[in-house]
Order: sequence, then structure tokens, then C-alpha cells
Amino acid sequence: MNIKTKPVEYMDGKQKCIGYLAWDESFADPKPCVLVAPAWGGLDEFAQDQAIQMAAMGYVGFALDIYGDGALPATDEEKQALMMPLKEDRKALLKRIKAGLKAASDLPEVDSDYMAMMGFCFGGLCTLDLARSGADLKAAISFHGLLDAPNLPAKKIKAKVIVAHGWDDPMVPPAQLVELCHELTKADCEWQLLAYGQTTHAFMVPDADSENGALRYNPDSERRAWSATLDLLDTVFGNHGVV
Repeated sequence: MNIKTKPVEYMDGKQKCIGYLAWDESFADPKPCVLVAPAWGGLDEFAQDQAIQMAAMGYVGFALDIYGDGALPATDEEKQALMMPLKEDRKALLKRIKAGLKAASDLPEVDSDYMAMMGFCFGGLCTLDLARSGADLKAAISFHGLLDAPNLPAKKIKAKVIVAHGWDDPMVPPAQLVELCHELTKADCEWQLLAYGQTTHAFMVPDADSENGALRYNPDSERRAWSATLDLLDTVFGNHGVV
């Protein structure tokens, strides 16, 4: 194994974005790619680590720059200021996500016929929005994501979807989970809802704990979510390279 990483610049119209590519140089042929959509903190070390983990699994990892210019907001106020304009303009957000999908698909390390996406919190919403657009994804995985549907035309969802969520997440109550499941069913989607008890927001993120308990890392729920994710990726990418 010889994992390499590098920044990759791409454009969304006039906006420069700086993604993060991770791949195993031991493989000569293009490999399936997993896009990583970061949480509201931008393309931080956690997001980069997820891309590296995908490379270690034999895929290509490509972490998206949703905010542009590689922005890394430091405070909650700065994060909110960058996230909310995109969350409130889902058409612009989808355009930004699709720019990242195209950038990854065009890379020589990537087999563009085998694309998947995962995202955390705001990145979970990004992941679901790309799947909702009818994009050619093999899989879409949301970890403690925001789930509200965009006001955009509904399309058949091609991706197999996993929604891994804490039942006690104060940002997305159980009623929204049920609403999403109805939406996914209507979109003729093959989906799984993994709802974890005694689990709140940010359960996948070590050191995420907040004083009020709204954010809390849960290693058991993390392990179960990763197990389901890796099983799905193995399923959808399993015939790659098979003639």
C-alpha cells in the first residue's frame, strides 16, 4: 500500500474550489471513487481522514470543498455564515456539489462508472441532495445528516442509500426520519435507515462532545455505521474490474 494525497483545484462557475484527493499508488488502473462531503466546518482534517480511509480500502477518496477557496471557518458564527446561504439556495448548493462530482470523475485515478458519496451533518444533506438529483451514484451514505428535502423537481434516486442517524439527535427529530423514508420510497429508492438509540448528533466524530450533550461521539454507533457502510460499498463496487 502506498497512499498518496494532494489538493485538486476545480471550478464551480467563477468560484475556485480545492478538493482533497487520496489514492493508493500501488494500483495502476482507475478505481471506484467515494466522494466525501464535510460537515459545516469545511474540508477539515476529519474530512481528509475519511478520504484517506477510503483509499486504504482500495478505493479513491475525494473530499469536496463545498464552501470554495478551501475555506475553514473557525467559529460557529463563521460556519453558519458560510453554510446557511448554500442551505437556503439548494439549487446553488447542488451546482457546487456537481462541480465536485465532475472534478472527481475526470481524474485519471477514478473510474467514473463507479462513484459513491458519503457526508457528515451538512455533508449528509449534500450527499442526499446529489442522490435526489438522479446522479449516477452507486451509493449515498448520510451520517447524522440534515434531512429536509430541497424545493427542486423530484427524480428517481439511482443510488442505494443509507441514512445512519442518532434517534436522540436534537437537530433532526424522529419525525423527519419518517418523512425522509416516505420521500425515498416515493423516489423508488433502495434505502436503509439505521437509527441508533442513546445516540445524538455528531456520533461519528471523536472529540465532538458539547457541554449541553447535543453533540456526542458514540463509538458503538460509529462502529455499526461504518460496518454497514463498508458492506454497502463492497456490494456496489464488488463487480468492478469483472469482465
